[in-house]
Amino acid sequence: MAVKIRLKRMGAKKTPFYRVVVADSRSPRDGKFIEEIGYYNPISEPKVIKIDEEKAAKWISNGAQPSDTVKKLFVKAGINDKLSK
Repeated sequence: MAVKIRLKRMGAKKTPFYRVVVADSRSPRDGKFIEEIGYYNPISEPKVIKIDEEKAAKWISNGAQPSDTVKKLFVKAGINDKLSK
């Protein structure tokens, strides 16, 4: 089973809000997921990125692959350095 760390879209039309979730790669974008590890709000000013570093590190060490967008969020949140160690 391939596990990915990716975004799940929430919120109303034209006001997106995303949850950072760990999900099976075969499940749909807004479908079933294994665990929620954070959220991202691109609408607020400043943009809010909150990710649980311990959970993210645990899933990456277990073989979960972050999507390209989630990798960028890790860098913006400043936790990419801690995950690579």
